[in-house]
Amino acid sequence: MTRGRIAGTGSYLPARVLTNAELEARIDTSDIWIRERTGIAQRHIAAADETCSDLAEHAARAAIEAAGLNASDIDLIIVATSTPDQVFPSTACRLLERLGIPGGIPAFDLAAACSGFVYALDTANRFIRTGGASRALVIGAEVFSRILDWDDRGTCVLFGDGAGAVVLEATEAEGPSGAGILSTHLHADGRQEPLLNVPWGVGQGYEALADRRGCVTMRGNEVFRVAVRTLGNLVDETLAANGLERGDVDWLVPHQANIRIMAATARKLGLPMERMVSTVAEHGNTSAASIPLALDRAVRDGRIQRGELLLLEAFGAGFTWGSALVRY
Repeated sequence: MTRGRIAGTGSYLPARVLTNAELEARIDTSDIWIRERTGIAQRHIAAADETCSDLAEHAARAAIEAAGLNASDIDLIIVATSTPDQVFPSTACRLLERLGIPGGIPAFDLAAACSGFVYALDTANRFIRTGGASRALVIGAEVFSRILDWDDRGTCVLFGDGAGAVVLEATEAEGPSGAGILSTHLHADGRQEPLLNVPWGVGQGYEALADRRGCVTMRGNEVFRVAVRTLGNLVDETLAANGLERGDVDWLVPHQANIRIMAATARKLGLPMERMVSTVAEHGNTSAASIPLALDRAVRDGRIQRGELLLLEAFGAGFTWGSALVRY
């Protein structure tokens, strides 16, 4: 059967690093408090003149080069983001032009918060499986620092900016031993919106927009409890769908939200912590960018090797959650 395999990965982080020590100086928090509760030591912050499409372009070019391709070989672009350059055109359309790809191919943004990259990967794989694309560029990119309340210690310590990308290429493979995306599992529950949201939007009208701040609000303890339970169930669902056991997974590449949530998922898999790719200490939570950032890090430093089985999973606002089981 035809399915998408990861042909190349890429990532980009802004140069500016914001440490916990710097946050200590501006809000009521401490390095110890942040590390113990989240595992985060620092995060990258986009420069004032850096946009989502800037970050996405760097990551995209790195992934295309790693795949041994030219930009003109790409026939689908999907950008997962909650922080696009503007309402429209999409960041993907802007990226299409910046990469010099001739017009005519599909290019669009996808919004599923922190689960966005897994949603986009699923979508691109469906294009490939049905013959709608042969080489897809899938990107998670965020300038999340632009929607943070820097006086809210419960949220501003968590997030950072960055971008990660993969090139999915059509391949013929069968069964769990064949290369490519074996399965994806996507879910959502809109009833949980009050726990994590940005209370701002054009649908509210001009006066409402003028009075409300477009910043992340979160009831962290409640989100934590739901995330741990939901991701545990997601592990069982993914393995059962493929007739696999926990010990069959070589690497967990989770959304980098919180080290305690990540560790709980690793325990559910029976994986030692060294078989979980963790970049949360250096990057913080980069929302839709976090999984491809972590994946690119582990591929480039040699930890993840061809033929190994990867479980990618994420949980985000909406609530949305999803997984992808990938034979790299």
